[in-house]
Amino acid sequence: MESRSRSVLPAAGVRHGSPLKRPRIRRWIVASSWLAVAAVVSIAVAAWLGSRATIIKNELEASTQLIPALKENIAGEMPEEARTTVAQLRSHTAAARDAAEDPLWTLAAAVPGLGVNFSAIAEIARSADDVSTLGLVPLVKVFNSLNWNSLLPSTAGTDLESIRTASPSVSAAAHAVRASTERLNAIDASNLWPEVAEPLMRARQQLQTVTGALDESANAAQIAPGMLGAEGPRNYLLMIQNNAEARASGGIPGALAVLNLDKGKLTLGAQSSAGDVGVMSPTLPVDIEQQQIYSGRLGKYMQDVNLTPDFPTAANTAQAMWQRKSGQHVDGVISIDPVALGYILDATGPIKITDSNLKAVARGGLPTELSGKNVVPTLLSDVYAKIDQPKLQDAYFAVVAREIFAALSGGQGNSKGLLEGITRGASEGRVLVWSSMIDEQALIAKYPLSGSITGPSVAPAQFGVYFNDGTGAKMDYYVKRTVQLVKECTDDDFGQVKVRVTSTNTAPADAATSLPEYVTGGGLFGVPPGSVQTNVVIYGPAQANVENAAVDGKKTAFAANRQSGRPLGTVTVTLAPGQTSTVELTFSKIVQHTEPNVVVTPTVQAVKDVVLATKPADCVSGK
Repeated sequence: MESRSRSVLPAAGVRHGSPLKRPRIRRWIVASSWLAVAAVVSIAVAAWLGSRATIIKNELEASTQLIPALKENIAGEMPEEARTTVAQLRSHTAAARDAAEDPLWTLAAAVPGLGVNFSAIAEIARSADDVSTLGLVPLVKVFNSLNWNSLLPSTAGTDLESIRTASPSVSAAAHAVRASTERLNAIDASNLWPEVAEPLMRARQQLQTVTGALDESANAAQIAPGMLGAEGPRNYLLMIQNNAEARASGGIPGALAVLNLDKGKLTLGAQSSAGDVGVMSPTLPVDIEQQQIYSGRLGKYMQDVNLTPDFPTAANTAQAMWQRKSGQHVDGVISIDPVALGYILDATGPIKITDSNLKAVARGGLPTELSGKNVVPTLLSDVYAKIDQPKLQDAYFAVVAREIFAALSGGQGNSKGLLEGITRGASEGRVLVWSSMIDEQALIAKYPLSGSITGPSVAPAQFGVYFNDGTGAKMDYYVKRTVQLVKECTDDDFGQVKVRVTSTNTAPADAATSLPEYVTGGGLFGVPPGSVQTNVVIYGPAQANVENAAVDGKKTAFAANRQSGRPLGTVTVTLAPGQTSTVELTFSKIVQHTEPNVVVTPTVQAVKDVVLATKPADCVSGK
């Protein structure tokens, strides 16, 4: 019985509630608790980051929606409304930036892999806020004084001090936007989520556009007042290029005049012509490379200073020729062609030709009123049919120039249209400017307005197609041209492009007899009357090679040269009335991997009708 009352002891190590098992249970409970806490924290963090992302998205979208209103305020010259709109925009970008600078967002940006997305979003928010705070806010503060219309010369002068005062604010805004653009461009988008990469690309594109416009405004505000005579009188040689006789930068310099600018007041000084300047003896020194390509005529005749497409070279030489001939020093050179004069007349309205002597010598009469619609055919064709004496032709051009600049300086027409017309002419290469002041020219050289073939205004993969008349006459009025880049396939990493130039002589079949001898040249330089001879000069990108040339599909000889590291080839083509011919030059070993573009000599045709879309390579079929 005693054995029944005795407790039965479990075997060692298998007792219930053994201390050996209790730590495991506790550890499991603790671990589970921490996992639960971590899960809760993770959910909370994710929710918090999600809320920050929503704030950033909504605030940036709200700021974007204000941009059209701001543009409307600026276009409508409503400074108070613009300030209000910018203040609203600033509040949205600041909220987005605050959300992106949240400590948890900053920690998330440091996480390997996923963190790049948070970092990119934060940079977009910071850039948006910098643009509004450091860019837009300073600009609207000087909105009233930033009146670009004051840059238009007039007979009464203009207040240039406001532009000079605003210049630091514009420069600071440009710098801020440029810095933001550079930061966004530095982000590697290859590993970003599509939801992040797409807004990044949009922000880059928008800032790139704004950066260019602000840089241009900052540079204009910096140099324009001085160039308009704010610090003392300036004199500029005005060259009106005649597209009827092609030169690389547009046309033969025909009419010349001196423009005087003093505190924005424009007056027309001495008028002359390239023929009156005469022959330079001894010949003026010019760049050796260009002299080898275009001959010593560059420094001998005013009519040939722009055989080179590099306008700074042509302008520098023209300045020296004018000073030798007249004894007058000019501070710079401005070039314009009749097409751009037409743009100006579109804004100023028609001008009247009142010189009775000129009317009397014009057989059958020329228009007594010139407008944007008839100025080109009148100056480039009709004047030669109606006035047969070169001296009287020059006199007519002088009267037209005087009347146009009288309308310009007299405030005729609307300033907005005038600025748009001049801007359009500059974008087409029809308005070119060179300053003898080194600091001014350094800024001008950044833009196509400079007419430079090297330097910061030239795109990396830029081609150039330029025309120089070889007829010694005014037949280019009748030539229609197209220019096209054709990409070709290669077996290496270099690019290859064929430049195709097609020209047609549209002169009447009986041009030899129906057109004035002054227009056809009368065979004086060995070209049959009615035919057109052109030296087609084609430049490739720096470091490339020009391989071969063909005319109408047949290989032909060509002159190969280099200028400032850019390869070029020259082919001479002669066209009888009605004849069409195609010149092709192939450039290889192109190291630039950007999209190629082409600049052409501005002619009577609209540039959009001359430059055709680039033809892509068909590497599947090997073409």
